Amino acid sequence: MRYIRYAILGVLGIVLVSVCLANRAIVDLKLLPNAVAELLGVNPAISLPLFVVVIGGLGAGLVIGFIWEWLREHKHRRAAGDHSREVKKLSREVQKLKKQKHEGKDEVLALLEETS
Repeated sequence: MRYIRYAILGVLGIVLVSVCLANRAIVDLKLLPNAVAELLGVNPAISLPLFVVVIGGLGAGLVIGFIWEWLREHKHRRAAGDHSREVKKLSREVQKLKKQKHEGKDEVLALLEETS
């Protein structure tokens, strides 16, 4: 199974390198449309290879998606934590009540009553 994973990662690496080599042309990445840039009097732009823009966009999309899902699932994680704390609390209470029930009895008889 480990070799299959290495083979898939190797093929993926070769594909990424070939895409990067095929898209080395320099492009201008503008942060504002031309009309807005003329209105404000600034024209922020940067020249990058095309593969950097594409891979950077994919990476930014993944990061934004992961953060979005983490924030969206916060209420589920909090509810699971609340349930876990409640289960621990109730378990401690059950143990305390069992101990009170069998306080004056013989240990062997208490164990037999618990199992039945």
